[in-house]
This record gives sequence, structure tokens and C-alpha cells, in this order.
Amino acid sequence: MKVQTYNQALLEMATASLAELVRTGAGRAARTPAQESHFLSLWLVDSLKEKRFSRLVMEDLKGWVQQARTQGAGADLKGLLERIVRHYSQAVTQGLEARLMALLDDCEEAGWLRVTQSVIDGRAKLASQGQASIVICSAELASACAGGELVKPLTLYVRGDEQVLARFAYRHGLLIGQGNKKQVRVKHHKAHLLMPGNALSALALLAVDG
Repeated sequence: MKVQTYNQALLEMATASLAELVRTGAGRAARTPAQESHFLSLWLVDSLKEKRFSRLVMEDLKGWVQQARTQGAGADLKGLLERIVRHYSQAVTQGLEARLMALLDDCEEAGWLRVTQSVIDGRAKLASQGQASIVICSAELASACAGGELVKPLTLYVRGDEQVLARFAYRHGLLIGQGNKKQVRVKHHKAHLLMPGNALSALALLAVDG
């Protein structure tokens, strides 16, 4: 029996939730954003109780239900689910090395400082005068790529608009982990994880507008 991955479980959950929103709204007056958020919140609560989806996404569901309770329509559950479907439907599992290089090209063309030729030993500081930047340790990049594939987890150190990074990632079918400020090896940057086969174990960075 094939084991479901986090990516598959997340996409299944988001697709089914949006389909249920459409199904239950058929033939009725259009729901307001607040009504949509309320419906999806209740749907996710029921999904948790009934264990409708994989345990791999249970913590995600709990977090979103809590957001909906505190933020109401501001939680934008429908928008979140739509972004998940958009990104995860586009994500690839092969050829990640070339796609990463294309993402770096996009960053450079957008005016970001691209640093991939230096070994990061200890905690580094980049003198970029506030310019957006993306940094990858050259030694880690060399060992993480083989035969056109990403074969080891790779950390991207980023200082810049995360929505720009998310749009570039979406363009090239990549799933990049959300920024982490803890134990970052490049000062004033966030660490973003890229995994072989796009196999993150938590929700990726998502572009609002694709």
C-alpha cells in the first residue's frame, strides 16, 4: 500500500474542502466572505472530529480553526485553501536543481543580490546596504545537487519580500519552507528550506496572488 505524503494529504484536504463549499452553496444566494469562513471553519472542525483527512495535516487544521475563531473572515480560509491547491498542484518532484537555478536567476533579475559562491562557516554577515538578497552556502549547494536533482535538504537564506520569493517558487514548481529566524547562519536573513522532491513536512510559503 502506497503511503500518502504530506503534500498529497494537504492537497486532498484543500481540494475536498473547497469542493464541499461549492457543493453546499449550489442553488443558494452567494455566501459572504464571513459566511464562507464560518462554513469552512465548521467543516474543518467536523473533519478533525471525524478524522476525515490524514493525520499528517491535523495540526494544520487545528491551527486554521483557531485562526478562524479569533480572526473570523480575516482568517481567509477560502483564500488559503485556494493558494494551497494552486501551489501544490503545480509542485514537481523531479528536476529541482534546474528549477532552483531558474529561481535564483529570477531573484537576480529582480534586483536581489545572489550569493552562492561562498562557504558559510559559522555566522556570516552580508554587506548589502539593505538590498534584498538570497544566500546559499556553496559547499552545501554542491553536495545537495547531483544529476540534475536535489538529493539533500538545502537551506536558502533570504532577506527580502517573501511574497516575491513565493511567486518565483510557484513559477518554477518549487515548494519552499516558510522563513525561520532561529539559528540563522546569515545575519538579518531568514532560513527557508528546500527538500528533495519538494517533500516538505509543513506548509510551504504561499504566494497570495500566484
